[in-house]
Amino acid sequence: MKRNGKPTIRDVSRKANVSVATVSRVLNNQPGFSEETRRKVLQAIEELGYHPNQIARGLVSRKTRTVGVLFPVVSSMFSAALLAGIEAEANRRDYGVIVCNMGAKGDRFERVIAMMAEKRVDGLLFVSEWLGERFAEKLKSLSVPVVLVSTGSPGSPFPYVKADDFRGAFQAARYLLEAGHRRIGMVSGPPEDPIAGGPRIEGYRHALRSYGIAPSDRDIAVAAFDFHSGLRAAGELLDRSPDLTAIFAAGDEMAAGVLACCYQRGLRVPDDLSVIGYDNLALADMTSPPLTTVAQPLERMGRTAMEMLLSMLEGGGEPESLLLETSVVERKSVRIMPS
Repeated sequence: MKRNGKPTIRDVSRKANVSVATVSRVLNNQPGFSEETRRKVLQAIEELGYHPNQIARGLVSRKTRTVGVLFPVVSSMFSAALLAGIEAEANRRDYGVIVCNMGAKGDRFERVIAMMAEKRVDGLLFVSEWLGERFAEKLKSLSVPVVLVSTGSPGSPFPYVKADDFRGAFQAARYLLEAGHRRIGMVSGPPEDPIAGGPRIEGYRHALRSYGIAPSDRDIAVAAFDFHSGLRAAGELLDRSPDLTAIFAAGDEMAAGVLACCYQRGLRVPDDLSVIGYDNLALADMTSPPLTTVAQPLERMGRTAMEMLLSMLEGGGEPESLLLETSVVERKSVRIMPS
């Protein structure tokens, strides 16, 4: 019998000529039916336009088929690229996604975690924030699988998938060195940031040392991974070290700030100053000139993290953590220096 004009599970069972219990087993991927029965039930669902109630399904299976995704900032291009991969895999596997903003310093974390518990999410993806003891203990208290995305380190209590930030920064600086640059500055994240700050600074320094160049703190200016702080830091850096021929910015939004600083000062990129970024956001194709940058495989990272989490949810055990490779994407912002 239809309620409010909408087909019910009983309508599906009558049309498929099976019991309501069989329809429920098909919907919840439980055993106890043949492939022919499954086909009949799915065909009946499609013909009737039946949409199962997720709450009712959850009462039967104790699963809501929803996953929580916790970002420090939701509105950035970085978050959007990760989320594209996360949602693609979730949709493919018939899971819903609840996206929450923890705040840049995690100031909304407790409130978000309480909401995740209330929504009875089956698992969590914790994205691009350092997992301190406070966060780790709270995540453990939910008693659901957790995967870290674009964060994590050896010894983490949860599996993680992230890019090799040290190697990516090394690749960026080495690319400039191989192009003939020897006076290379860096607009970096905070050195105390153990995710994208310190490791990228060390990768840059290691590349300089490999060419016999002693790194200098004078050639590093700290920013906050956004356009305006990149603009400010680039100005400070060029005031201190006007002889630089290239700048490595540890994020594409900061690199856009470096390009804007060059424009304001009448410096031509790459003729007067070369610039290389990090992330390979969509922004890198939109700048003038288009930005040479180190690509993190962000969509793949999001998709892989969701695959890992769903494997845990479906009884696959705890997966191994993954470090993904980075690569330089050449565009127009780096000049090859004369021999």
